[in-house]
Amino acid sequence: MLRTTLAATVVVAALLAPTAARAETGGDAIPALTDARGRVLTLRGWNLADKSHSGDAALSAITEKHFRDMRAKGYNTARLLVFWDDLEPRPGQYSQSYLRKIERVLDWAAKYDVKVVLDAHQDVFGPAFGSRGIPAWATRTDGLPFTPHPDDWFSEYFEPAVQRAFTHLYEDEDLQRAQARMWRVLAARFEHHPAVLGYDPINEPMGELREGEDLATAARRIERDQITPMYNRIADQIRSVDKDGWIFVEPTPIVGEGVPTGLGRIDDPKVAYAPHFYNGVMEAGGDYDPSARWIENYEAAVTQYPKEYKVPVVVGEWGPLNNSLPNMNRFYREAMASLSRYSSGWTGWEWCYGGGYCAVDATGAFRANKELTAEPYAEAVAGTVRSAAYDPGAGVYRLSYDAAGPRGSRVTELSLPSGDWRVTARGGALVLRKDRTRAWILATPNAHVTVTATRD
Repeated sequence: MLRTTLAATVVVAALLAPTAARAETGGDAIPALTDARGRVLTLRGWNLADKSHSGDAALSAITEKHFRDMRAKGYNTARLLVFWDDLEPRPGQYSQSYLRKIERVLDWAAKYDVKVVLDAHQDVFGPAFGSRGIPAWATRTDGLPFTPHPDDWFSEYFEPAVQRAFTHLYEDEDLQRAQARMWRVLAARFEHHPAVLGYDPINEPMGELREGEDLATAARRIERDQITPMYNRIADQIRSVDKDGWIFVEPTPIVGEGVPTGLGRIDDPKVAYAPHFYNGVMEAGGDYDPSARWIENYEAAVTQYPKEYKVPVVVGEWGPLNNSLPNMNRFYREAMASLSRYSSGWTGWEWCYGGGYCAVDATGAFRANKELTAEPYAEAVAGTVRSAAYDPGAGVYRLSYDAAGPRGSRVTELSLPSGDWRVTARGGALVLRKDRTRAWILATPNAHVTVTATRD
């Protein structure tokens, strides 16, 4: 999660100023995410995080209720934060207890048919700097200084010791092997788990700036020369045990300022691009400014990589700190429209019960404007999508698709948020089954299908 104070926002903006590029939207269409049956997937959900507990108490803040409540409101995906420092507290010694705790959470997800992306999370590298992520034993600083910034934690990424630790992680062969081996352990344990959709190798990777280098230039170099090889190493290890799971690769969080990534090709057939969708001003608690055209600039920049490398997009984190400010209703509406244009889905930050970033309050009710993220959508389409759109004012969702041929899957699944919905299907299709949160559509092979969901 890229959460910044105003001071960090000013620092980042200043560093980006010389070369922050703005791209034109256009070019080839972005591919869709698909399931094992070849259906076109849409993911909508939330991050599940427990950063406060480790060891015997790890993941204790995540319960079955999280999955039950998310599915009841129409969400089908969770990005689950796991920590390397919990999995491998000592070199080569993997915690079987922690793996069992992850499995328990995944079992809850499977019970409610929620897909899970396992995210190897880090904030400010790891425990050596008072955070979570890469173990202290894998942290090398060459004796460079680190000064904590308790009121501005994102600025800690620019501390010399933290930056050098990233360099060693990317370039030291023994650490390269350790990181890739850790992922092999995770993938081998969970490759057959029905809830697991795929793997996010590292959250918001950063790196070390060179003297005289502005932040945007440094980010693209780090992505190209260090992060791309890291993803290829990890992908190779995952594929040695899991041939089917998706691998979700992240750029640095600098993409949030409208800077196209420098990531190169990941040599794997099931790669998805997983940027985060954060704006520095809003992460510092400020309001959305439509005149700044941040959403338009972000969309233009973030779509360059998936168009070039023909990979789908799933936004791994998004959502501002203060959702009740005057322009936030407009932000959520415009953000949802933008995400629907280019992505196969998203996981917001975060599903918890309280204030701040939490999606819902202690009673389980949506917090201000968060209800705008709950829309009808097609979880899985057995065919080629021609159009899909939701009109929140009218309470009407329409899906048009060309059904798969006789050898393809015939069942399309719709997700419905809380409420009463009437679902109809035309053009050689029928509503096979419906409950309060989902509907299943059966189509004749090669039919031109139209599905409508209307709030009663």
